Amino acid sequence: MYFGPKGGGGSPLGPGYNEPMDYFEFFSLPRKLNVDVPALEKQFYVLSRRLHPDRFAAKPVEEQEAALAQASLLNDAYRTLKDPIARTEYLLKLEGVELEEQSQRATDAARTSGTAKKQLIPPELLEEVFELNMQLQEMRMAKEMGDEEDPQLRKDLLTAQRSFEAMLAGVQAELQGLWSTWDAATDNSDRATMDSAKSAMVVLLNRRSYVRNLVRDVGEALG
Repeated sequence: MYFGPKGGGGSPLGPGYNEPMDYFEFFSLPRKLNVDVPALEKQFYVLSRRLHPDRFAAKPVEEQEAALAQASLLNDAYRTLKDPIARTEYLLKLEGVELEEQSQRATDAARTSGTAKKQLIPPELLEEVFELNMQLQEMRMAKEMGDEEDPQLRKDLLTAQRSFEAMLAGVQAELQGLWSTWDAATDNSDRATMDSAKSAMVVLLNRRSYVRNLVRDVGEALG
């Protein structure tokens, strides 16, 4: 197990350093979704200095390798926890939830079949996405044929792009509310509220992932 910011005495890696731990535990944080990022960054640099290879140059190979592994874990943990979306996805994974579109299983299946990874279309967007796909196909075909661009089609796609960007902003606002709900429920050991917030976050993250792809597709079509 990693020695942590309050460790002291003996080996800097501490006893039992090979014991696995999650990213929150690594930084001595509770499993909450609102994180003091500047404090996290400060702690990251302190721990990075403690794990610098120069500090272990004269140590046994086993301890050097352990320090290297801890440094890698530190980087992964910091990269995940400093980003609010990655942090949320990671906490959900710890809770036993793997988002379908981010899952390795879905990625492997798409790679094996040679098809695009299946995306979950939010039901409320079905009609809008159908219309958008028609417009995108029309834009792509016009470019492939070297035809002059339809000004109205470009205008419609720009309107759709702004609409989807507004959706992303709305999803972000809803997620922020759920982060606070989760944290308060965690403090109160309110499992029912935690489970409810967890389910709502899964829906929003899947929606966010899909809408982000739409924004990307429209941007690529517009050039």
